[in-house]
Amino acid sequence: MAYSYMPGFGNDFETESLPGALPQGRNSPQRPAYGLYAEQLSGSPFTAPRGANERSWLYRIRPSVKHTGRFRPADFPLWKTAPNLNDHEMAIGQYRWNPASVPQEPTDFLSGIRTMTTAGDALGQSGMAAHVYVANTDMVDDHFFNADGELLVVPQVGGLRFITEMGVIEIKPGEICVLPRGVIFKVVPIDGPVRGYVCENYGAKFTLPNRGPIGANCLANQRDFKTPVAWFEEKEKPCRLVVKWCGRFYVTHIDHSPLDVVAWHGNYAPYKYDLASFSPVGAILFDHPDPSIYSVLTSPSGEEGTANIDFVIFPPRWLVAEDTFRPPWYHRNIMSEFMGLVHGQYDAKAEGFVPGGISLHNMMLAHGPDSSGYEKASHAELTPVKLDHTLAFMFETRFPQMLTRYAAESPNLQRDYIDCWRDLKKRFNGTPEGDWS
Repeated sequence: MAYSYMPGFGNDFETESLPGALPQGRNSPQRPAYGLYAEQLSGSPFTAPRGANERSWLYRIRPSVKHTGRFRPADFPLWKTAPNLNDHEMAIGQYRWNPASVPQEPTDFLSGIRTMTTAGDALGQSGMAAHVYVANTDMVDDHFFNADGELLVVPQVGGLRFITEMGVIEIKPGEICVLPRGVIFKVVPIDGPVRGYVCENYGAKFTLPNRGPIGANCLANQRDFKTPVAWFEEKEKPCRLVVKWCGRFYVTHIDHSPLDVVAWHGNYAPYKYDLASFSPVGAILFDHPDPSIYSVLTSPSGEEGTANIDFVIFPPRWLVAEDTFRPPWYHRNIMSEFMGLVHGQYDAKAEGFVPGGISLHNMMLAHGPDSSGYEKASHAELTPVKLDHTLAFMFETRFPQMLTRYAAESPNLQRDYIDCWRDLKKRFNGTPEGDWS
């Protein structure tokens, strides 16, 4: 597919699929070229500060207001929205799931969404939901936009083609895609059944985190984020448009494809990123740094240093710290951690956490390496070691993540997960050396 580099979050971008379709110098001329309609898509309040103001001008064959019928309720029972409280009777705890199974019956991306957790309040535009998706067929003449939040998609099995009103994006495992609030799209599995994860962000849109003392380089760099070039579909046949709005779903019928934007410019657009472009940093002498150094994207909360959501990855990297317990330590955290594994093995878990799986460690609930992982790390020879062929991630939020009924009653729930810490033994014996036998 054709992409252009995103010049930077907050900067304008422009693209056209027909020469001269994009006006020069005037955003909304009286008669746009090719008989197009000018339409603005705003992702922020009109009066937001310049650096945070987000909007794009779309030049399309028909304005998106043109529907052939009213909206009617639609039903996607496994897609839940915060607040989603008292959905089940299961007590709090540390949880882990095996990978979701791809159904045998035809299932597209929308009907294949299964919500695992919700957090915050979509109506208050704060918090998130964590979903898994499974699909084996494309959306054909169905289209969708989400008014509640943007979608960060992390494929785990199989590639996806997102055909959006602003162009086409393809991603495969190891890449991510962000679909802004309000952007219309449909999804096509590229190479058979697909599975992956979705973070639905109700709050401030994802952006690059500040690097602080790290300085100008490393982590995720602006130039590696790509937006699609303009592409349009002039299709005169019945289509459906599904909308998620305040936690409910609605559908309307239209007599043409809504993917008819011939040109656009602005700073509010879908984008993709190859996680292999992430440049990790870490301890090069001793100690174990906080996982925040692996933040790819962040959704700010308005409180400095306390994110609405952080998207954090654990990519291939070298471990070189001396006299240090290298895996994540045991901890209790104000943040709530939804974790997935794209491929490979996570260094703090010896078994049970497999590609496609999920773990959930909610705020202030203790967690850390399992028994065998601790034994291995506490007796390891601390020579330089490269963690290779691995990719795990976290959707981390300041809000408690509430389980859905689907997650609580899933046959994939590992009900013996808590036993992975059962064999941690007492090493205290009253001497400074302790019992490390």
